[in-house]
Amino acid sequence: MSTMLRLMKRVSERIDSLGVETTGIDRISPYHRGTRRKQFLHVSGLWLSATGGLSSMSSFLLGPLVYSLTFKQSLVSGIISMFIGCLVAAYCSIMGPQSGCRQMVTARYLFGWWFVKFVALAAIIGVMGWSVVNSVVGGEMLAAISDDKVPVSIGIIIVSWTSFIVAVFGIKHVLKVETYFSLPVLLCFMLLYISSSDKFYLLNKFTNNDIASKTIEGNWLSFFSLCYSITATWGSITADYYILFPEDTPKYEVFLLTFFGTFLPTTFVGILGLSLAAVAMSNDTWYDQYDRHGMGGLLWAGFQRWNGFGKFCVVVLLLSLISNNIINTYSAAFSIQLSSLHCARIPRWFWSVAVTVIYFICAIVGRNHFSTILGNFLPMIGYWISMYFILLFEENVIFRRHFLHLYTKEFPLIDNDKHVTTVVRTHHHNDKKSDVVEQEITNIHFLKRKHLKYKHRYNWDKWDDYEVLTHGYAATVSFLIGIVGVVVGMAQVYWIGPVARKIGEYGGDIAMWLCMGICGVVYPPLRYIELKRFGR
Repeated sequence: MSTMLRLMKRVSERIDSLGVETTGIDRISPYHRGTRRKQFLHVSGLWLSATGGLSSMSSFLLGPLVYSLTFKQSLVSGIISMFIGCLVAAYCSIMGPQSGCRQMVTARYLFGWWFVKFVALAAIIGVMGWSVVNSVVGGEMLAAISDDKVPVSIGIIIVSWTSFIVAVFGIKHVLKVETYFSLPVLLCFMLLYISSSDKFYLLNKFTNNDIASKTIEGNWLSFFSLCYSITATWGSITADYYILFPEDTPKYEVFLLTFFGTFLPTTFVGILGLSLAAVAMSNDTWYDQYDRHGMGGLLWAGFQRWNGFGKFCVVVLLLSLISNNIINTYSAAFSIQLSSLHCARIPRWFWSVAVTVIYFICAIVGRNHFSTILGNFLPMIGYWISMYFILLFEENVIFRRHFLHLYTKEFPLIDNDKHVTTVVRTHHHNDKKSDVVEQEITNIHFLKRKHLKYKHRYNWDKWDDYEVLTHGYAATVSFLIGIVGVVVGMAQVYWIGPVARKIGEYGGDIAMWLCMGICGVVYPPLRYIELKRFGR
């Protein structure tokens, strides 16, 4: 093992000379970051490219095509839920500038050194699931415009390995490439609106009056959960792309940048996706294209009246899939490094290779079952991110704001109000002036102010200190209990919970709201007990 690590170190040194980022999950110190204006520009381009693409559009297609919802029903369910998901992702992103750590590294302050590994595993599965979806869609697109002369597997190869090449070079290159990709992708989506608009008179032709109203309600809730997952799942990696921001960047600026950076592009492509799907439900030609080539066929149907130029636009839209996969490949590597000490010693670029190989194989194997993969897998990602969000929110708002004095391991000099009182009383009792005592009191208050103002109520310098980090008992137990809400409230092909089963023929997925509520109720008392008992 040690021989292999030494070999990788030598290879990393050689790769580093090519400009590849070789740092792993280490914290980026405030002295090695960029300027706020430059970072805002790059991250804006990143969100426009990554969230305003086919990955986001793909889920919106399922409202009419799979859940049998009308255009209006799908629009209301999809936009509201996606809006809520953007709030979740935006809140998680504020951890980036203040910490200089990746999103899953900051989760150590919730789940501790050991239990965070399970959360990191969930994040890995989530981003790799999206990568599979993106790769399959890319293959379908090339197959559609070539009339099956180019097999789906070729598109999968192009999307997956092009994404890897960019991701392996590191965050600075990722941000630049994402910004460049965003412009042609946005232009082609605008052209798709124009090209397909001649069929928009069919948007409201499809109705579902022959389906029981209770079943439509259940389908509406399940689609709601699916679209929520589109944006909420960004919460597992959003902080990764703010670690180069100055430490004093206002939280509201980061929140608003992430919120609008995800909401506006996703809304733009989501409405387009719903429009294409609603037309396909009333147009046999479009539906046949979807039936043969999935999403790629539907895109080609929208561009088909422009012939060769339409095919060119479809090819350009491949860049949006590559953009999304670049982010997934880049961030998944850090979650793997977090999973164990041995993995952390292996360079990030190696894990980027491993991630690409794994999702490439999964995409090749699952290329003929895209709708099933998308409809059954993605909502499950939303379950865990909902629980993570509510735990993070309560940790910040309740405990880091009102009970910071209980963090005696993280802030060893902050739990000394009693000590200060004792010193002051002794001072008055002896009726003496002590410069030492006065200086001690001054130092204590200075440290309090320093931690509260500059460290954002977290001691980020201890991100890798096992003796200081929380044990994570409260968060882990809350997470496990929250799974009960998932079991009783989920509505998937392989399992419909007893609560979800009561909503229509196919059930209505409310698992993420149940698990979030359960976690939110259980965590505060458990966390208070943990802090009182262990001081971390």
